Amino acid sequence: MAAICGIDWASEWHDVRISDAAGEPLGERRFAHDEAGIEALLVLLAEHGVGVAAIERPDGLVVGRLLAAGIEVLAIHPNQVKAARDRYRAAAGKSDRFDAFVLCEIARTDRHRLPALAPSGDETMALRALVRTREDLVAARVGLANQLRAQLDCFWPGAKRIFADVDSPIGLAFLARYPSPSDASGLGPKRLQSFLARHRYSGRKTPEELLDRLRSAPSAVLGELETDARRAAVLGLVNALGPIVGQIRELTSQIAGAVRNHPDGPIFLAVFSDPKSVVCAAGLLAEIGDNRARYPHRDSLAADGGQAPVAIESGKRKSAAFRWACDKRLRNHLAVLADSSRHHNPWAADIYQRARDRGADHPHATRILGRAWTRILWRCWQDRVPYNINQHRAATRHLQEGG
Repeated sequence: MAAICGIDWASEWHDVRISDAAGEPLGERRFAHDEAGIEALLVLLAEHGVGVAAIERPDGLVVGRLLAAGIEVLAIHPNQVKAARDRYRAAAGKSDRFDAFVLCEIARTDRHRLPALAPSGDETMALRALVRTREDLVAARVGLANQLRAQLDCFWPGAKRIFADVDSPIGLAFLARYPSPSDASGLGPKRLQSFLARHRYSGRKTPEELLDRLRSAPSAVLGELETDARRAAVLGLVNALGPIVGQIRELTSQIAGAVRNHPDGPIFLAVFSDPKSVVCAAGLLAEIGDNRARYPHRDSLAADGGQAPVAIESGKRKSAAFRWACDKRLRNHLAVLADSSRHHNPWAADIYQRARDRGADHPHATRILGRAWTRILWRCWQDRVPYNINQHRAATRHLQEGG
């Protein structure tokens, strides 16, 4: 067996422990997180013939450099490291140097139980960067939009009701032009009609209906200073939301093009009937990847996607618990797939309804359906064949039986 190392990574430095197959130490050093430090780390690993490196994360700059150097990387979950510390200590001490030792020992003694990282290709990694950035921006948009709604609830509830979403382009444009009740005091049907035409309003409400929404809401009684302060807060939140909404729209367009041009794109796009679901299809592809060795069995994909429960058995007692340790992003995308498919796919609707009839609540029934979808996705992904409902035996059988 080649030499093994454990790397406790941090933002400014990395502690490294190297040992041979028998556990004898070969080296122990700390490297700075700069180009000179990373280069020195790789040189040291090469000098000792390190073939396997254990680290507490599955991605990042250090992981990428290790993989590029031809080193097998074992991404060990922090919970596993935490549980293993007591195997090697008598007191409850902890240090970065000690964690590097623990990682090294885990890799040395349990390497056969730990799957090595299976990196995806450049196209998939590029798509993953786009999808994850969009998800982060969406989370930021939701947070800012909630703050904006809270301000309007205390200050001007009608402005929150006039359009369906305060963070929509037309909603933000309205608040930028009319950030307070006094700014909209002279707003009438003709002026609103001109505003709607200028911003290409695509809703089906007339200016009179929109004005009724605006003015039928309760009004607040505030002092002049508080009114000015809340007006400034609304404008600040609107100015922060505008660029985020625009960037989300731009990233969505880039993601749609990237997933359609990806070799595996048709596999994931085929499971959605709505072309607007391209972002979710891209998310599934980005998280599952294109390396078929990553998930050698369909159950491994279901477990990593949080669709398989955790079995708990003790004596005569058996139960199943929610799986917390999983890829949260992948779980979210699978939940979207399951929830959307039950509305248009008779087979999916039947699985969901039977789960509800057994007493499962909506999230549980969605996970049951999600697990069924992981089996289909895994088979299509492994065979590199897009999903075809006419070749899906369970779905065709369900349709033939009049479902």
